[in-house]
Amino acid sequence: MPLGISFYTFTQIAYLVDSYRGETEEYDFPTYTLFISFFPQLIAGPLLLHNELIPQFQKARSFALIPENLVRGLAWFCLGLAKKLLIADTVSVLVAPVFDHASQVSLLEAWLGSLSYTLQLYFDFSGYSDMAIGLALMMNIQLPINFDSPYKATSIVDFWRRWHITLSRFLRNYLYIPLGGNRRGEICRYVNLFITMLLGGLWHGAGWTFVVWGGLHGVFW
Repeated sequence: MPLGISFYTFTQIAYLVDSYRGETEEYDFPTYTLFISFFPQLIAGPLLLHNELIPQFQKARSFALIPENLVRGLAWFCLGLAKKLLIADTVSVLVAPVFDHASQVSLLEAWLGSLSYTLQLYFDFSGYSDMAIGLALMMNIQLPINFDSPYKATSIVDFWRRWHITLSRFLRNYLYIPLGGNRRGEICRYVNLFITMLLGGLWHGAGWTFVVWGGLHGVFW
């Protein structure tokens, strides 16, 4: 599949829906193309909306060199790079042997591998997001925060307010609410939540394991 296809597909879906709702302006083609192909976030997010990015492109300051933003952006980028290289890649050596030989590991090794994978997944994903935020900030573009200490969450609901925040926003605005949200009673609300989480799981990977994972989150919600 093309690199970053899920991110620019979701970005364009959001734009088309907003356009259908009459919530977009008449942007010229170069501006729209820049919005869709803005490179820092194409690989790992965050998912962007037209009304939070295009207005920034239209400001003259976006094309100026601002030392403060350059330094702040570099700090964000270095933080993300440290998450990726020093933590995610370090714990990955504990993950591969466990998942490659799952039928042969002990209980302790299984727990060690699972917890290590939990850390690897978070620091890898949030590291890339931080690097994207940093790169954009160097160019005077402010991207939304995508992770807010999700492993400090006290419930599944709280977790999805902290984990991949822009994906949660997309699923809420362009799937859960159009399905009816909580406007049709408790039963429909839970059905809509379950469908939303199923599709959220499928977005993470094209396999039944991801669908089951999303379904479990829908049940726990």
